[in-house]
Amino acid sequence: MSGIKDISGAPGKSDLPHAMPYWISLGIVPLAWIAANMGGWTIILVPLATWLLFSVLDRITGLDLSNADPDADESGMFWHRLVTLIWVPVQGLTIFGTIGLMVRSGQLTTVEMFAVAFGLGILSGTIGIVYAHELMHQRNRLERWMGDVLMTLALYGHFRSEHLLVHHRYVGTPRDPVTARYNESFYRFFPRVLRQCLVSSWNAEKAMLHRKGLPAWDRSNPFWRYISLDLAWLLLALIVGGWMGVLLFLFQAFTAIWQLELVNYVEHYGLTRKHLGQGKYEPQQPHHSWNAAHMASNRLLINLQRHSDHHYNPSRRFPLLQTYSAEEAPQLPYGYPVMTTLAMIPPLWRRQMNPRVRQWRARFYPEITDWRPYARATNPMPK
Repeated sequence: MSGIKDISGAPGKSDLPHAMPYWISLGIVPLAWIAANMGGWTIILVPLATWLLFSVLDRITGLDLSNADPDADESGMFWHRLVTLIWVPVQGLTIFGTIGLMVRSGQLTTVEMFAVAFGLGILSGTIGIVYAHELMHQRNRLERWMGDVLMTLALYGHFRSEHLLVHHRYVGTPRDPVTARYNESFYRFFPRVLRQCLVSSWNAEKAMLHRKGLPAWDRSNPFWRYISLDLAWLLLALIVGGWMGVLLFLFQAFTAIWQLELVNYVEHYGLTRKHLGQGKYEPQQPHHSWNAAHMASNRLLINLQRHSDHHYNPSRRFPLLQTYSAEEAPQLPYGYPVMTTLAMIPPLWRRQMNPRVRQWRARFYPEITDWRPYARATNPMPK
């Protein structure tokens, strides 16, 4: 594995100094309140802080190739875990507080209010859903519940079922809707996953209940929780902001989902697991996910960009995720802020990524000379 073992900087008995850079997300929250209060040019503060600022910081700070001791005790991660839990009430108060402020004050135009709601969706999708992703992978019931709260604030609670029961099991195969196909643009990917992930998550929960001899709508089905929380947030939006509040909440939720699926598109684009015959695929390896070691954006996204290790070790908490060398896993040329922007411009995306996919195929699967069966199984577009 590449990188230097940075055990001295790893979580330990005094993990606060190591954890503090990951708390940077809280510094973006006041920008949403400023925009909701002032309007005008301030409506672009949140997008600028998350996209442009961290793209620049990545350029300045470069790559972080150090790796913490992967066997470090979780008891030394109090401050790392705390920021993900604190974020839950902070995000909820920010969303509904700013919506109420905008609607009741009457100081902002309709366009300004929706621009602020767009920023709230960036906050929810860029940070909140990343934290939800960390929480939903934990065994602790409180953390899993908090993950559900964050996901339903984007009206996307079923993502947990899809992510844990479908994506992690079938990633890199035709059975995983979230694996972006080679040559598939984001504009084809996005509507496809919106439809397929809802169906696949429901079928996965239904099948699990069936194996237990329970009906699909048994009270243990988490879809009851997802729907209940969704309705609760919509009602709260109605209370704080009337029907305009509901529209603003829906717009921030859609924006958050768009951000999430942009990241999903980037994380596995064009990567497939080798078919072994009879419907079976090789086990997951680090080279089945794109890795990015960019320092600044990994602090904001709590190491989500070390995605190769996350899929290889899905129960590993974010401070312990490892980065890999180019010999072990494919590398993104930029951090997620730049990559998700490129994904919105298909010609630029293909120019950056298609040659890298072809290099990945040649490096890890030189024995496969005909990729057309994989293309037919996953994507009707030509090479």
